[in-house]
Amino acid sequence: QVQLVESGGGLVQAGGSLRLSCVASGRTFSSRDMGWFRQTPGKEREFVSAITGSGGICYYADFVKGRSAISRDNAKNTVYLQMNSLKPEDTGVYYCAQDTLNKLRQGRADYWGQGTQVTVSS
Repeated sequence: QVQLVESGGGLVQAGGSLRLSCVASGRTFSSRDMGWFRQTPGKEREFVSAITGSGGICYYADFVKGRSAISRDNAKNTVYLQMNSLKPEDTGVYYCAQDTLNKLRQGRADYWGQGTQVTVSS
């Protein structure tokens, strides 16, 4: 059983930045693809970004491309999502997830964190 714990959310003004972190349990983290999703008010949960186990390949949703960067530190079992130029429409709950890259990009995953709230004020 994999446990994922997110942190780093909070309240920020439009144009500001946040770095989300997700710590995963387990000894095989470096071989696991990881992803970030979000659920904004009134919408279904959607894919934000994903990264392969080695960190060599990353994917981004169009709405964060150029504003966000996903990275990982396999020595710390941690994946990060750096978000810049935040907009009020980025407000929502951000979730970390673990599964294969294909499933993550399809919006599916077997393991999810509890989520961290991001609020962007105008």
